[in-house]
Amino acid sequence: MFDILVLISRYFFVAYILIFLLQGALYIRAERSPPSTPDESTRKRRLTIEERMSGAVSSQRGLLVAMHVHAYLIIANIPGSFSFDAQILTMGATALGFHLAAMVAVDLVYKNSCRLLWNCMQFLLAVGLIMLQRLGTTFPALPQLQLTWFVAGFAAVLVIPLALRVIPHSEKLELAYLGASGVLLFIPLVWGTEVYGARRVWEPVEGVSFQPSELVKFLFVFYLASALRTRKGIRGLVAPGAAAAAMVLLLVLAVDLGGALIFFMTFMIMLYISTGNVLLVGSGLAAVSAASVAAYQLFAHLRRRVVAWLDPFAHIDNEGFQIVHALFAIGTFGLLGSGLTRGAPERIPVVVSDFIFAAIAEEFGAIFAIGLIGIYILVFYRGCHIALRCAKPYYALLAAGFTGLLAFQTFMILGGVTRLIPLTGVTLPFVSYGGSSIVVSVMMIGILQWVYLYNRAN
Repeated sequence: MFDILVLISRYFFVAYILIFLLQGALYIRAERSPPSTPDESTRKRRLTIEERMSGAVSSQRGLLVAMHVHAYLIIANIPGSFSFDAQILTMGATALGFHLAAMVAVDLVYKNSCRLLWNCMQFLLAVGLIMLQRLGTTFPALPQLQLTWFVAGFAAVLVIPLALRVIPHSEKLELAYLGASGVLLFIPLVWGTEVYGARRVWEPVEGVSFQPSELVKFLFVFYLASALRTRKGIRGLVAPGAAAAAMVLLLVLAVDLGGALIFFMTFMIMLYISTGNVLLVGSGLAAVSAASVAAYQLFAHLRRRVVAWLDPFAHIDNEGFQIVHALFAIGTFGLLGSGLTRGAPERIPVVVSDFIFAAIAEEFGAIFAIGLIGIYILVFYRGCHIALRCAKPYYALLAAGFTGLLAFQTFMILGGVTRLIPLTGVTLPFVSYGGSSIVVSVMMIGILQWVYLYNRAN
C-alpha cells in the first residue's frame, strides 16, 4: 500500500516544483508591472505590487515546507509497515526548523531584500538535503554534516552586512584579497591529498573536507571587482590579468582543472563587463582553448574523461563507468521518476557530489530535474537583474562576478553529468554535498543581496 502512495507522490513533487516556478514568474511579473490603482467603476480593489510579490513569496515558502515534510515522511517509512524511523523524523524536523529560522532571520537582517532569491536558494538546499538523507543508508553521516554547513553558511550570511559596515571601503583592499588568495592556493601544493586526479585538502574527520579554492572563489571576485573598477586601457589590465593568470596556474599545478576553468571564465566575464572589449575576450578564449589542448596532453585523468565523454559505452568497464551509470539513472524512469526511495541512486559513483543531479532525475523524474534547472535560471536572472541596476562599477562587478561564477559552475557540472561536455568534477551549487562549497555558495547569495540593498538605498 505504501508503495502505491510513493508512486502517487511523484505527481506531488512535480507539482511542488512547477508551482514554485510559476510563483517565481508571478513575482517577476508583479515587480515589473506599473503601480495598480483601484477601479472605481467596479469597486474592486486590485492588489498592490508589494502584496502580489509577498503572496508569491509566501506560496513558495509553503511549497518548500510541504515538499520537505512530504519527502521526509517517505524516507522515514520503515519498509513493509506504516511506522517511521524516529531518528530520520528528528533530522527532518531539525532541518525544517532551520529552514523556517533562516526565512525569519534573513527577513530581519536583510530587510527589503530579494526574497525570491532567498527562496530559490533554500529550495535548492532542501532538495540537496532530501537526496542526501535518501542516501543516508550508504552515507549515514552526510545529512547531519550538510545541515551543519547550511547553518554555517547562513551564519556567515547574517554577519556579512555587519562585516562590510565595519570595513566600509572593501573596494580598496585588492592587495589583501590577492595575498590571502595566494596563500590559500598554495595549501594544496604543500599539504594535500590526491582525490580523483586533483589535490584536495582533507581534515582528519571522516567526511569533512576543506577545499581552499572554494574560499578563493569568494576572494577572487572581490579582488577583480576592486582591481577592475577604475582600470582604463590595456596597461591598467596588466596587473589584474597577471594576478588572475597566477591563480589559474596554481590551480593547474594542484590539478584542479575544473576550478581553473571556472576562475578563468569568471575573469573573462568581469573583464568584458569592465572594458566592453570583445577582442580581449576573444583572445582570452583562444588562449584557454590552446591551454585545454596542452592540458589534455599533460594530464592522464583529463584524457580519461575525454575518452569517457566521446564514447562512454565503449569503455563502460573503465573510463565510461561513471557517466554510463549517470545516463541510465537519468533516462530509465522517464518524466516522473521511480519515486523517492524506489530507485538505486547509491549505485552511481560519487553520487553525493559530482552526480547528485543524476540521482535526483532518477527518483524525482525528468520534469522535476528540468524544474530544478529552471530554479537555477531564476537565481541567475536575479543576479543579472541586480548587476544591471548598479550605478557604481564596483558593485556591478561584484554582482556579475558571483552570478557568472555560479552560472558557469552549474553549467559545467550539469553539462558533464548529461554528457554535453566532458565531466570536470565540480559540485552542483547548493545541492551537492560539500563543506566549504556550501558555505561559500550561500555567502555569494548574501553578497548579491547586500548589493541589491545597496542599490535600493542609493
